[in-house]
Amino acid sequence: MHLIDTHTHLYQPAFDGEREAAIQRCMEADVKSLLLPNIDKASIGRVHDMMDKWPELCFGMMGLHPCHVKPGEWRDELQAIEQALHTSGRRYVAIGEIGFDLHWDKTTLDIQHEAFREQVKWAKSLNLPIVIHVREAFEALFEALDALNDEQLTGVVHCFTGDLNQARRILDYGNFYLGIGGVATYKNGGLDAVLPHVPHNRVVLETDSPYLAPVPHRGKRNESAYTRVVAQRVADLWEMPLHEVAEITTQNARGLFNLTSK
Repeated sequence: MHLIDTHTHLYQPAFDGEREAAIQRCMEADVKSLLLPNIDKASIGRVHDMMDKWPELCFGMMGLHPCHVKPGEWRDELQAIEQALHTSGRRYVAIGEIGFDLHWDKTTLDIQHEAFREQVKWAKSLNLPIVIHVREAFEALFEALDALNDEQLTGVVHCFTGDLNQARRILDYGNFYLGIGGVATYKNGGLDAVLPHVPHNRVVLETDSPYLAPVPHRGKRNESAYTRVVAQRVADLWEMPLHEVAEITTQNARGLFNLTSK
């Protein structure tokens, strides 16, 4: 069985000193591919280090997280990330994570839109998917995608936590997927009312580690090995064997991110 964690921050300091052990636990849980979303200029080197140390396992993306879109700083951040895209000599699988977050600061919405538009432009020019973060900002996301979506654009709304109508609107854009993580295991997460109605070929699995650990690990540090826990929850909701969910979601991820079939 081959599971793919399509969104993990395993490069973050939360794993310093035990990253190798966490990766070993991934292997034991059949999680054999890890996709690493960049979040800002400071994290570029950490993403690169993991890509270089585990090239058969770790696949990087480059993007500016909306929480790091700050007045007076965000253009410099984007410039550094764009430079890495074009000069590092590495192959990236997506532009991400990018998007909209109105949980902490609603005053930056205008520049979040600007940053999003710029990074979508990169994705189209490089023929890469986008990995979207959205928190308390679905209307901002829909406004942006209504203007920017075309046949060329593809991507995933990672850590999807919306309702069925929001899921359907995302999927109606045509080339988008839902990233399902630990929230699917939460009693009041709401995804039990969504996942049974979502086409199986439009779902990928993720952890968003070290955040949002699934039950029974909720409240603790999340890690990529728990992709298997998420997969089991999806299997329960889809009423199918775990190995079939692994096969379907792995194929989806390979297609979306143009991963080699290792």
